[in-house]
Amino acid sequence: MAHYLLTGAGFSYNWGGWLASEAFEYLLGAPEIDADLRTLLWQNKEAGGGFEDALAILEKDYADHPGPLTKARLNLLIAAIVGMLNMMSNSMARRQFEQHNHMQGSVIEFLLKFEALFTLNQDTLLEQHYAQHVMLRSGNRYQGLEFPGMMSAGPPPISFGGNQEFTALRFPVADGRFTVSPQHQPYFKLHGSRNYSVGPTGDRIIIMGGNKAALIPRIPVLQWYKDEFTRRICTAGAKLMVIGYSFSDRHINDAISAGVDCGLKLFIIDPAGVDVIDKRKPTPIKAPDAYVQKIGPAIIGASRRPLTQIFNQDHVEWDKIMRFFA
Repeated sequence: MAHYLLTGAGFSYNWGGWLASEAFEYLLGAPEIDADLRTLLWQNKEAGGGFEDALAILEKDYADHPGPLTKARLNLLIAAIVGMLNMMSNSMARRQFEQHNHMQGSVIEFLLKFEALFTLNQDTLLEQHYAQHVMLRSGNRYQGLEFPGMMSAGPPPISFGGNQEFTALRFPVADGRFTVSPQHQPYFKLHGSRNYSVGPTGDRIIIMGGNKAALIPRIPVLQWYKDEFTRRICTAGAKLMVIGYSFSDRHINDAISAGVDCGLKLFIIDPAGVDVIDKRKPTPIKAPDAYVQKIGPAIIGASRRPLTQIFNQDHVEWDKIMRFFA
């Protein structure tokens, strides 16, 4: 039986990360955002979207009309987003990761229970607070945290004790032969990362916007990540814990649906609990929702409490979550 973790923005939020609505408000004041881009951001918000929808528009505009002007507008918004991720990651680096000093309720011990970690986030929270502990924790089954298919842009670190070696710029391995070491715990960043690049001087690998499913195949390492996610959760006996994911990405939902067809079981940690999978707008009478009807029976538990509470000696909730690993 394999246990996997999928995290979204709601996971990093516990250590000061921003949700989409907060990211929008940051971008309004970002130095890279001019009046034209600010207007575009507001137009998408008024239409019920957010900054990712504005990014999708600029990506499509550049794809349909490639040129220096469309590229420049796209690069400005991407630069603002990278700047936001850098600021957020630098702030999270100063936060205390563990909520207390007791082994029960340890975030690190919790993460070590998973055969693989998957995230939709592009921050470097785990690189800053978790990666070095994978090597140093006594009795640990892993030799380290691995970023599959990615190599560091600089020389190997001489010594450990900080986190710079884990947050350094990375780009896909040159030969395109993506593998996972059985001695390491793999950390798949499904939508890229603030420190991932297509090459030493290339564009950042960051997938956002409303067109993620079309953009991912253009970056081989991310397509491999997506395939690995689907393959692993479709194996017999697979169990997936989902923390802070809004169930708003169609390609991720489709992969989870495929996993459920193979017997996948789910545990959800989210302020909305199991209701996070329900995207029907509140109405007096709700029509049946096919996704809820399919995924619902595969959910074997949920928690609505924040991680800062669960990992701070909330023994009742902790015991409930630990049943996932039984």
